[in-house]
Amino acid sequence: MSSARQLPGEAPAPVIDSPAPVTEPPAPVTEPPAPVIDMPVPPPGSMGPPEEYARLRESCPVARVRLPMGATAWYVTRYDDVRDLIADSRLIRPTINDWPPRPDEPTDRGPALTTMMELNGPQHTALRKALAEPFSVRTIQRRLPRIRRSADRLLDAFADGDRPGDLVGGYLEPFPLLVMCDLVGIPYEDRDYFLPMADAALGALVTLEEGRDVTRPLREYIRALVDRKLREPDADLLTTLVRECGHGTLHEESVLSFGLSMLVAGYRTSTMFLGNAVVALLTEPGRYARLRDDRGLMPGAVEELLRYIPVMNGVVLLQAVEDIELRGRTIRAGDAVLPVIASANRDETAFPAADQLDLHRTANNHLAFGRGTHNCPGSHLARAELTVGLEALLDRLPHLHLTEERHPTWDDESPSKSPLTLPVGW
Repeated sequence: MSSARQLPGEAPAPVIDSPAPVTEPPAPVTEPPAPVIDMPVPPPGSMGPPEEYARLRESCPVARVRLPMGATAWYVTRYDDVRDLIADSRLIRPTINDWPPRPDEPTDRGPALTTMMELNGPQHTALRKALAEPFSVRTIQRRLPRIRRSADRLLDAFADGDRPGDLVGGYLEPFPLLVMCDLVGIPYEDRDYFLPMADAALGALVTLEEGRDVTRPLREYIRALVDRKLREPDADLLTTLVRECGHGTLHEESVLSFGLSMLVAGYRTSTMFLGNAVVALLTEPGRYARLRDDRGLMPGAVEELLRYIPVMNGVVLLQAVEDIELRGRTIRAGDAVLPVIASANRDETAFPAADQLDLHRTANNHLAFGRGTHNCPGSHLARAELTVGLEALLDRLPHLHLTEERHPTWDDESPSKSPLTLPVGW
């Protein structure tokens, strides 16, 4: 206590507090860097899925992976997370021309390979609206007899050939392609020209440079088809869209995007699902016969095959447009994200006994066709192709079986696999 006295008329002496201790602001919490692992791939000689899925879902559901072309991406494997991300507006799909960026590339890279997956905004909305009726359940049901005739013609020729026969080359590959070409108006006889380019674009995770190189010729091919439909209209979907373009309801770029979508992914995923479905049915004794003898199982079996077959092994590549927090990790704007649908569809928390193919499974909210504004517009067509493709096979070749002396061959470099050859007897 101070001993100084206050004199009359004086102001009170100021009280001098002890200086407060200087404290440093709290250090920002630094997120530990995520280790980078190689992108999981299916075991050699199989459709997969990669063995790492279960471990990643359990202990590292948001991982950093090194892609085959050298770039890195966030690899998301749990059902709930994948379900949310594929419908998240903060994620867009970049074209193979824009991602990954290359500092040494010119700013003007020419036209991009823009499919419906990369199309956004009013153009995307208008195109989806134009496709709603042609891809509706009702329209696809009206086409079922036509789809079945394509299957029967191919199987008749295949059954008359040598035994054993390669079911991929004789049926599984051409059937979905025939259906797509007939519906869209793409000449089937041009397949030797556009198929190699379409596959290079679809496999850009592995063959990035080849995928970028085919951008211009693929666009030019679709543009030439659009010009032909303008001069020579036909009863096909491209003609319908060209007509909408002429009315001003669609932009020409939207029509090109649709054509590119059909070439790049519109049939190939159906080919892969159908090929892997046959492998799955023939690998375990009794599965093929069970479906052959009880066709009431077919609707549920098709959904179960779509869930079980791991075609979507990381081919959905998205890019964040703003930061996203997910399970303690920060996905920064500009980062690439792979929501792994094939892993989500094997998540035990969403599907009991998820690694088993259960032809009697009923509750089946699989993600094979995506979700949100960019969900697959051709899902009803894809289901019809898988259903009709299997029904025709069961009818025409009821005793189909794998051969013992020759085995299927696979492209073991690709994350998304189906048999390249499938030797069978009947």
